Amino acid sequence: MKKVLVIGDGCKDVFQYGKCERLSPEAPVPVFKPTKSTSNGGMAVNVYNNLKALDVDCDIITDSGATKTRYVDEVSNQMLLRIDENDRIFISPRNYEKLLAFDYSKYDAIVISDYNKGYVTKQLVKHITDIHPLVFMDTKKTIDTWAFGVKFLKINEKEFKENVNFLIQETPNDIIVTLGKTGAVLYHNDNGVTKEDYFSIKEEHPVRDLSGAGDTFLAGLVADYLKNNDISSAIKFANKCASWVVTQRGVVVVDKTKIV
Repeated sequence: MKKVLVIGDGCKDVFQYGKCERLSPEAPVPVFKPTKSTSNGGMAVNVYNNLKALDVDCDIITDSGATKTRYVDEVSNQMLLRIDENDRIFISPRNYEKLLAFDYSKYDAIVISDYNKGYVTKQLVKHITDIHPLVFMDTKKTIDTWAFGVKFLKINEKEFKENVNFLIQETPNDIIVTLGKTGAVLYHNDNGVTKEDYFSIKEEHPVRDLSGAGDTFLAGLVADYLKNNDISSAIKFANKCASWVVTQRGVVVVDKTKIV
């Protein structure tokens, strides 16, 4: 069985559900009455958990000290407020040296989940890609030459538009851009010519919660690529995984029995 390493920013996702039945007499805001709470690993931890759910043998290196708490109306599933605590991650020089000294070559693939919180630096990405030929990355950073060694770069449509000129004209990466409910597009650099392949989601799915969908897409992409060595097949499978997970409430791990 192939072995994968996930590295990146982690957090704890907390969903505090409750009822909003009246407005505050002190200000024009709803009065929130908590009813139940759920919590699970988020960001890189969510990628790792989804890979495990898809039967991928994997390890993780992360700092998961951050907490995202969402206050959600349980009737409408509308998020009222999100509070992020310990949002920035600071790595000591000693721990950073450990990351540089780590043996990445023993894994069949490296998955970088970079939420730009501080755990993953540009220098670390460059170091990993110099060592390993098969690196998948989802990043919130502005993309430049530091990311050239990444084999498959996954970003969303907003991030793509912010980097579009550089990505289309300069980067040698295969770029997978998620387009929300409509699917995804692959930009493939073929000897200096950028080619586009669209992967549409034809079936409509009721969207209950988008939280963590990008993590699930990334996990599905990696899992299928390692199985079939075909990026087109991997994108189609990742679309299916993300389409199912958004029908659930909160950040949940993909159920492989539901992916058909």
